[in-house]
Amino acid sequence: MRVPPTHRFRPFYQVASIFVLGMVVGSIVYNSLYHASYNKLWLINEQQQLKIAQYEEDIKSLKKYSKQSTVIKEIKIRNEQNDKQPLDPLIIKELVRLMGEDLAALRGRNVFDIDTDSKLTRSLLSDKIYTVREKDYKVQIKTMLVMEGVLQIWVSIDHVDAKSTGA
Repeated sequence: MRVPPTHRFRPFYQVASIFVLGMVVGSIVYNSLYHASYNKLWLINEQQQLKIAQYEEDIKSLKKYSKQSTVIKEIKIRNEQNDKQPLDPLIIKELVRLMGEDLAALRGRNVFDIDTDSKLTRSLLSDKIYTVREKDYKVQIKTMLVMEGVLQIWVSIDHVDAKSTGA
């Protein structure tokens, strides 16, 4: 039996290999674009879920204390940006949510008792360490302000290294 010479089929092999290589590269590019857009969508969804939870909590407290004018109806926690180590906005939102849960006891308290409440708050959050995504963050209260039933708290958030905690 005779074997046909391979030099006749060389152009076909080249075209077929380029076509298969193009399919592989095209699928890699498409898959990377798909995962990048899905990741962005997931981050936006996570941020929106945190906002919805905060808004629902605010609505509950506003309904509960709508008749009283001298109580803390809402707690807003703001982060003072750290220039040397900027944090991911999603981590900041999660830390603010955790701090809001710790400070939920201040809702409904009289605004004229803010001096005792500030001592309580500072003792609650004085150098408290929160764990988000398996990393530790230290929170320090910088300023507290009550105006029109809204308690605003400015905090600084720093990343805690495992070396500095002695672990």
